[in-house]
Amino acid sequence: MATVKLNNIKKVYPNGAEAVCGVNMAIENGEFIVFVGPSGCGKSTMLRMVAGLETITDGDIEIDSKIINNVSPADRDVAMVFQNYALYPHMTVRGNMAYGLKNRGLAKAEINTKVTDAAKMLKIDDYLDRQPNQLSGGQRQRVAMGRAIVREPKVFLFDEPLSNLDAKLRVQMRIEIKRLQRRMGVTSIYVTHDQTEAMTLADRLAVINDGRIEQMGAPIELYNNPKTLFVASFIGAPHINLIPAKFESKKLVCGNLKLTGFKNLPENTELVLGIRPDFLKPDNKGQLELQIDLVEQHGADNLVYGALKNSSNDTELCFKTTQNILPDIDTVLKLKFEQKHAMVFNKNTGERLI
Repeated sequence: MATVKLNNIKKVYPNGAEAVCGVNMAIENGEFIVFVGPSGCGKSTMLRMVAGLETITDGDIEIDSKIINNVSPADRDVAMVFQNYALYPHMTVRGNMAYGLKNRGLAKAEINTKVTDAAKMLKIDDYLDRQPNQLSGGQRQRVAMGRAIVREPKVFLFDEPLSNLDAKLRVQMRIEIKRLQRRMGVTSIYVTHDQTEAMTLADRLAVINDGRIEQMGAPIELYNNPKTLFVASFIGAPHINLIPAKFESKKLVCGNLKLTGFKNLPENTELVLGIRPDFLKPDNKGQLELQIDLVEQHGADNLVYGALKNSSNDTELCFKTTQNILPDIDTVLKLKFEQKHAMVFNKNTGERLI
């Protein structure tokens, strides 16, 4: 196991584009950290800087208190699992898993033991003599993970390893990755743009936007207490409802809606009211009027979508309910929410105000 520290790291390309903007982070022994954010936000660049595949423009990266800025990738004692598997097509599964160990000069018997043990752990021991083109996508990804495991590195690095798999296999593989990491106790950094994947895997999440960490913490902490509009809108499935608003005469005004109970908000400022779909409830006295245009049935739950009828800009709304509530399309349903579950953001700065 190992600690990893990112000390004010920056990445600026020759054309002046700034991909990583002074990121600070401390990762503890055995921790599973997930970098999550939209495409182009800098998360993979940060991971590749830890791996040594990207140079650092400024700042330091430490593994176990040793600065590794100028250490070659092969000598950093990290193992990386890529999105595209990166297997040698002319080698068998055994050959792919053993390749790095052979380069390090380990004895043949030791290599065989490590490869066999890892293959059994990953349930690919029956495929050791097959070529990669004889395997499914999930099996290939297991081989890529096995190649990393046999090295017994200080740090595992995962660069969107499940992106090429179908939905069912993604769920299965992320469960296996989590169990494997728990079993081995290796410090791990995982990159994904899939917030569901991030929420289910991480000990802590780092939500990244434009090369900066917007917020870092436990998944449920970021879900319940996002510090910015970006974090609130990125974390959570289904997405949070965002309603444009202003604060006038001690009321939160959303089109024709005038909501009381909100205090100490700035006037003459564009605001956004955020409400999670989980916290909206049908109520005949509710102030939110939803004109329903779609109902998604997910088994135990239904997701109901529509336009917020009494908002001047036809804001889209979603609420989550039980399978027993199945409203008709084009009907109007009144919804309520408790103020303690509401969030208010400054639209221009993204700062959370309530």
